[in-house]
Amino acid sequence: MLRRALPRRPEARRLLVGTLLSAIGRGLTLPFLFIYLTDVRGLTDTRAGLVIGWYGAVTLALSPLGGTLIDRFGARRVVLPCLLIEAVGTGSLALVDSSASAFAVMTVIAVGSSAIWSGQNTILASLTDDGERQRVFGLNFALLNLGIGIGGMTSGAIIDTGRPGTFQTVYLLDAVSYLMPALILLTLPGVGHRLGAGRTADQPSPGGYLTVLRDRPFRRLVIFGLVLTTCGYAQIEVGFAAYAVRVAEVSPRVVAWALAANTVMIVLAQLLVIRRIEGRSRTAALALVGAVFATAWLVLGAADLVSTGDAVLAALCVVACSAIFGFGETMLSPVMPALTNALATDELRGRYNAMSSMIFGISGVIGPVTAGPLIGAADGKVWVATVVGGCLVASLVALSLRRLLTPAQDGRETTTPTFPEPTPAPASTPHPAPR
Repeated sequence: MLRRALPRRPEARRLLVGTLLSAIGRGLTLPFLFIYLTDVRGLTDTRAGLVIGWYGAVTLALSPLGGTLIDRFGARRVVLPCLLIEAVGTGSLALVDSSASAFAVMTVIAVGSSAIWSGQNTILASLTDDGERQRVFGLNFALLNLGIGIGGMTSGAIIDTGRPGTFQTVYLLDAVSYLMPALILLTLPGVGHRLGAGRTADQPSPGGYLTVLRDRPFRRLVIFGLVLTTCGYAQIEVGFAAYAVRVAEVSPRVVAWALAANTVMIVLAQLLVIRRIEGRSRTAALALVGAVFATAWLVLGAADLVSTGDAVLAALCVVACSAIFGFGETMLSPVMPALTNALATDELRGRYNAMSSMIFGISGVIGPVTAGPLIGAADGKVWVATVVGGCLVASLVALSLRRLLTPAQDGRETTTPTFPEPTPAPASTPHPAPR
């Protein structure tokens, strides 16, 4: 299964190695930003939530520009500087000592991350064919989570809220990890250049974001993603950790092990899931993701009910929630980007991927800001009901998308691989400035 999931092109395989290396650094810090800002740096819960929400707002504001730059100049010229900016910003988190400095540092991080995800997806899509793209995106996500799990287990054994230096160490290590994919991309000079560069002057313009937004199936996919990520991914850094530690009363170390369980689930199940969903309806898979996420949050809610009588059982519920959530991710990770790129054209691929990444930016604003107040209401029960209901609504939206897709776009028809080659942009031809 691993051999089948690997991309044919060696350049794509090397990019997957970069994903793994950078993800290890991300895993060192992913679950603990809220705890770091509040318990170590002394910010209030509300202010820490606003800082994390500010990151999402800046990312959201800059993502459209990132997509435009990717289409005009090529993903390479956008991703490389963004990785360097991200490294500087992440390392600077070790120096945060006030609300003002936290906002400033998160702004730098947001500038760097605003185009990394869409740029890397665009590069990976340009190196793969429609027939293998879903498998490769799934493998990319499995490696991402493997790295996050390794980093999470490492940081869980290192960090101590009574020793700020332990948090500073993991943020500096995270900064170094962002340099790994940049170095790999520098060794691939023919990768990541502008797509659709062969268009002649007399051909009509491929359009811009208005063209993307007029794509009705893609609009529906965006709505699905917004609802699902707001009630799913956006809750991991704030909602999940805060509920587990403060409502279910488990230790931060249990949260780290829960993320490890998430990784184990993804690593063990991802290749099998990729194989099982191949040739099947992508919209049905997305609908199932919503149901699985809802189940995960219900299990986390049960941790509060048993926490007073059995701390071990509460910890097991927290870990089980993360594992179930991971199973849902194994279906979402290959399908969402594959469907996005099935709807996209080469000339607008950067914008399509940017719009897809903006989903996480929007939910990154809503999720952290609302999680704190919702968890504080009725001992977290309002938060549980909200996220469970939202995930189920997302499932209904996914089912409504199927009638808007062709069988090939929905994954019910396999295509013959053509294995596209990346086309470098001519060095002597100047690119037009972004509008």
